[in-house]
Amino acid sequence: MTGPAPSGVVLLTDRSVASGGLAGIVAAAVAGGVRWVVLREKDLPRAERAALAADLRAILADVGGTLIVAGPDPLGGDAVHLPAAGPYPPPPHRLVGRSCHNGTELNRLTTEHYATLSPIWPTSTKPGYGPSLEATGLRKLIDVSPVPALALGGVETPEQVSACVQAGAAGVAVLGALMRAKDPTETAHQLMSAFAEAVTQKLVKSRHQRTEVPRSGLRPTVPTQGSSLTARSGHGRPQPSTATTEER
Repeated sequence: MTGPAPSGVVLLTDRSVASGGLAGIVAAAVAGGVRWVVLREKDLPRAERAALAADLRAILADVGGTLIVAGPDPLGGDAVHLPAAGPYPPPPHRLVGRSCHNGTELNRLTTEHYATLSPIWPTSTKPGYGPSLEATGLRKLIDVSPVPALALGGVETPEQVSACVQAGAAGVAVLGALMRAKDPTETAHQLMSAFAEAVTQKLVKSRHQRTEVPRSGLRPTVPTQGSSLTARSGHGRPQPSTATTEER
């Protein structure tokens, strides 16, 4: 059974830049509203990485969250995030994501459930990696993406989260802003609030556009003389006078 694609603020782990223990940061981010976490840490031995995955799943289970494992091995779970290079075809897990950077890579998607698009802005995690898509390039790729897309790379502020949502992103994948945060709970709360507000504004704008009545090409709504329903049906026309009893 396929689960929903990630949305909102998705936390990517990187213990090499973490301000504290990885499990503690994830727990703090979850307290701030994060419900999706991508476990990277690919340099760890499998047994150690699997134990870390179990710890993070336990944290997320309390709030109905989901752990996604980077790479084809789900480490005892059923959700993975794959690199653009492969494997192809993707494994048949409940949830499969893929890193993409251009239209060519998006065109290779087959049974994946979502994609990340990067880099949106320059990032200290991967300096020099690019070129940056920025909001304009993100929108163009989202327009041709066959699956929901997360914006990844340099997303650190509420304003950037809002710009990604307005460009059509289903969510944002955040690493440095949360891994390095002095208060991951507060940072997660701020980013999640920005996401929710941006989604609300987008929905309101969309509804307004759908209900807006075009001003041209319509008949007047005010009845003109002789053309109203009343006039056409005979109601309201002068009627012949009827003789009264006294007149008879």
